[in-house]
Amino acid sequence: MFENDGPSTGTTGPKRERTRARIRAVALRSLREKGYDATTMRGIAEEAGLSVGNAYYHFPTKDHLVQELYVEVQQEHRAIAAPQLDGEDDFVTRVGIVVRTGLGNLRSWHEVAPQFLTTAIAPGSPNNPMSSQSAPARDIVLGLFEEAAAGARTQLPGSLAADAPKALWMAYLLLALFWVYDTSPGQRRTDRLVDALLGVLRFALPMLRVRPFRRAVTDIVAVVAGRDE
Repeated sequence: MFENDGPSTGTTGPKRERTRARIRAVALRSLREKGYDATTMRGIAEEAGLSVGNAYYHFPTKDHLVQELYVEVQQEHRAIAAPQLDGEDDFVTRVGIVVRTGLGNLRSWHEVAPQFLTTAIAPGSPNNPMSSQSAPARDIVLGLFEEAAAGARTQLPGSLAADAPKALWMAYLLLALFWVYDTSPGQRRTDRLVDALLGVLRFALPMLRVRPFRRAVTDIVAVVAGRDE
């Protein structure tokens, strides 16, 4: 017998919260184990012991549950990265911690990752990392890059300091895209690419003292960060 605690039943808030939590738990487990394509609202409802209509009442679409998953994954990322940032003040090392812990946290997802890429790649998709719906998950990672930059002994000059975290996040998205298509054992090519890019960043930091180079980098980063002049 399916439960029903939709808007017409007059049930209390705590029960609705418990039902919502049960749907969320079932959905996140299904998304992790089966991937995006094999996870359906009907399957979630059946496993949770609810009517399909009740499941839709709490989460209007499967994409709403994907956003819950995004937030959970980024919270995991933060929990891993934050302790490693403590006590480290080298700018490049701090950026590397955020990037490496983020990609490392995704390793168990590699097999099903292309399914999520399909739904996330379209500009109008709610699962696009730059969509308004993705803001809660995005803000967690942006916050990590902001902390990485703010806690470094080397501080970026001028507007570059404000724009760099978003530019670093955009670069991280491109690395994640490369990782999705990386079929090397353990995605070792991605690890090598991260090492190489961090090496370029380490080389570039002292060059910011050169005014023409600093101006060019500042302009590029501002465009990537989406700041209007």
